[in-house]
Amino acid sequence: MLQVQGPAIATLPVGDDHSPITVIGTDPIRESFGSQTFQQAINSRLAPGVSRVVLNPDAHVGYGAPVGCVMVSPSHVYPGPVGVDIKCSMSLLQTNLPAEEIADPKVRRRIIQAIAKRVPTGAGRGQRHAPKSRSVDAALGFQLATEGASKSVLKKLGIPKSWATRCEDASHTAPDGSVDTLAARLDWMGRQRDKRDRIESKYRQLGSYGGGNHFGEAEVVSLSQDPELRAIGEQWGLRDGQVAFLSHCGSRGFGHDLAMGQFRAMKAHFQSTGLAFPAGDPQLVYAEAASPEGQKYLCDMAMGANFATVNHLLINQLVLESFRDVFPGVQGELIYFISHNIARQEPIDGKLQWVHRKGATRAFPAGHEQLVGTDFESTGHPILLPSNPRDGSSIMVARPGASVSAFSVNHGAGRRLSRTKAKKQLNQSNVDQDLLDHDIISNCRAYPRDEAPDAYKDFNEVLASVRHAGLADEVARLKAKFVLKDGAPADD
Repeated sequence: MLQVQGPAIATLPVGDDHSPITVIGTDPIRESFGSQTFQQAINSRLAPGVSRVVLNPDAHVGYGAPVGCVMVSPSHVYPGPVGVDIKCSMSLLQTNLPAEEIADPKVRRRIIQAIAKRVPTGAGRGQRHAPKSRSVDAALGFQLATEGASKSVLKKLGIPKSWATRCEDASHTAPDGSVDTLAARLDWMGRQRDKRDRIESKYRQLGSYGGGNHFGEAEVVSLSQDPELRAIGEQWGLRDGQVAFLSHCGSRGFGHDLAMGQFRAMKAHFQSTGLAFPAGDPQLVYAEAASPEGQKYLCDMAMGANFATVNHLLINQLVLESFRDVFPGVQGELIYFISHNIARQEPIDGKLQWVHRKGATRAFPAGHEQLVGTDFESTGHPILLPSNPRDGSSIMVARPGASVSAFSVNHGAGRRLSRTKAKKQLNQSNVDQDLLDHDIISNCRAYPRDEAPDAYKDFNEVLASVRHAGLADEVARLKAKFVLKDGAPADD
């Protein structure tokens, strides 16, 4: 039984020996979760080594643990609460192009066509589908998977080196802090011929979106009218009334293969040693972080995360080049790149713990110790929250109250309808006309019904939950003008 603590905070007791689950959401949002979501949260909280679990307003049933949850452990790592799309993320590119320059749908079509020549969409698609993309051979793929957004990698791909400072994490190392350990593991994988060919084919997906809920959107920025919040947005580099570009994607087939390999390896370890799956659910396999199994998982997660980071940065560079095909001389700067499928070591309750965010976003306020020395030390970092094209997306900034949620917020609106139900219940012509009525065009002949705005929760209610819980405030709202998507199954 939920115990309400405030207008948007409740707790779910799980027993005297465990702290309760923190539930973020207004009454309508909490009612949207459903019993299976709560049961997955309880299973996660009672799993070995777990110290805290948080449900965010976008929570819904996931892989072992709910999507939209935070799972904290001082000692254990869990692949399920990271997911199969390691470091699925958001990024935002701000241009100096006034919104009126893309008012004409014909102009937007030209930009869409230019982007399509550089950045493919769809599961399995890569460089060969984009004639103006970058060529990524085995050597460069190996380097970026082990180094992340290093100066050398960025130079080879023609990405501004300053963009690395606008990343939640520009690179990830092995648990021992070494790149060499990652290189040794990837080299070992590559010595198996069947794996080598597959790995090299996945490298060539760099600079692509994938399918499902991944997208690219051209946005018009509307800064908050609150003087403090508006000043924060301007300090970040946001430009009121000008065009920005929002991207959602992850580590593509490279990260998926690493994640699935780890699920298989951990399940096999459980079976060979007789370990019991938490709540009998194989999707909640785990390892102690210091164990050989835990170290291998963290290495593979780091390599998937490195790929995702460089994938986003390259997409943003290719998008900027595409805008320049239509508007020569247009300038663009990366505002931020932030993940929502990752496990990071962070100070929680006075000690470093593994914070697993599955469909959840980091939310560090001004002055947080992990922001010291970054561009965001005095403001807090941007939180990029997508919703759907019709209802817009949000950029928020964390407040000190985010400590109640392990310095995390939701990663978007969250699903209201499953993909199957959305396809059955939503009418295709209504979906397409709804977007046109809101002056939004896309690259799709028929917009995917399972990705339609009505498949998602009420975004304003989701944002109200975050504000009323004291976690974050809105700095800017983004209004979509065109969307790049694909109807293929989701990667995450």
